Amino acid sequence: MTSTPLSIITPDPAADDQRRRALRRMRTVAVGLLVVAALVYAATMGEDGFLGFVNAGAEASMVGAIADWFAVTALFKHPLGIPIPHTALIPKRKAELGRSLQEFVGENFLQEDIIRDRMAAADVSRRLGGWLGDPVNAQRVVTEVADVAVIALGKVKDEHVADFVSEALVPRFREEPIAPLLGGLLTEILRDDLHHGVVDLALDELYRWLVANPDTFAEVLGERAPWWSPPRLNEAVTGRLHFEAVRWIEDIRADPRHHAREALDSMLAQLAQDLLFDPDTQERAERLKERVLDHPAVLATGISVWNALRRALLGSLLDPAGAVRTRLIKELSAFSDRLAAESDLRARLDQLAADLIVFAVARYGAEVTTVITHTIDRWDGREAARKIELHVGRDLQFIRINGTIVGGLVGVLIHAASLALAA
Repeated sequence: MTSTPLSIITPDPAADDQRRRALRRMRTVAVGLLVVAALVYAATMGEDGFLGFVNAGAEASMVGAIADWFAVTALFKHPLGIPIPHTALIPKRKAELGRSLQEFVGENFLQEDIIRDRMAAADVSRRLGGWLGDPVNAQRVVTEVADVAVIALGKVKDEHVADFVSEALVPRFREEPIAPLLGGLLTEILRDDLHHGVVDLALDELYRWLVANPDTFAEVLGERAPWWSPPRLNEAVTGRLHFEAVRWIEDIRADPRHHAREALDSMLAQLAQDLLFDPDTQERAERLKERVLDHPAVLATGISVWNALRRALLGSLLDPAGAVRTRLIKELSAFSDRLAAESDLRARLDQLAADLIVFAVARYGAEVTTVITHTIDRWDGREAARKIELHVGRDLQFIRINGTIVGGLVGVLIHAASLALAA
């Protein structure tokens, strides 16, 4: 198995240097207490009375200090370099340590009940609403979203759009029969009278054009007049036709139940029925669809529409006062107000967040905890022990210090008990 060098498992050398200095200081304190105990023991050896108690306490302090030094050192290496059994536990058993740590995390942190309790205690939606209520934070969110959107839009090239249209949209349109779709859509439009607005708009535009362009109207009709027809007659005829056309369009505009409107409704209704049920009409619609999809302009139009949309979005996103950013800030502010006022909304969002995390943990939790084992397995045993010792070794020195102090107190009590029993 390949071991990971220390440089890879040491992401912050400066922090490790600081930990190393703290570890040295605590080791010095622990060793200093042992030396003091040894000096006191040597100075009081063979004494009775009060100094006998001091000597017994010093002796027990040395025993406790050395025993705890052995225990702490045995975790990371062989004491004094001697390969005593059951020492250097972390270098030898780092694989078991990784698996145990993986099981500990999975059993104590990635359980559904624990996750839901923590999510309920965190009150995420309320805190999110309060955070978004600050205009500075809302602006920050919008700025980040805009920056990411600009980068994403810049990554989409024309060839990507062309591939999407030619490989995804066009084949899908070819597979989907167009006639039933158009027939159903047209039926719904007619049922809800949605086409009347389009008809009114078309009539208004046609009326304005006829009124504003009588010469163009006359020129178009004049081109189709017989060559032998006198010019004055042509002018009279085209003028009359223009007048009648304007008046006819005006009548249709003014009368919602005009026979021309009813004729159009009847024609559209028949077309909708034919698209739904008439095989000949359906076949013609399919042929028309195929001709449209085969036309080179489809691909070019798709790219042009995308480029126009992208330019509009980029312009608005890059403008701090653009419509998109302004709208996003308003929506975030409104969402913050709703979170503050609606407890039901907060409860739903908290429940949704908990459900998502539980789902992610249930689906990917094993893979996440496996990272612990795989990472530790890649570490070199001795270097991993040094790394772990840097993180926890300073606190472990308190075991040595406590062992020295507690050992001394126990030694005094044992000495006192021994004197009491001897008397």
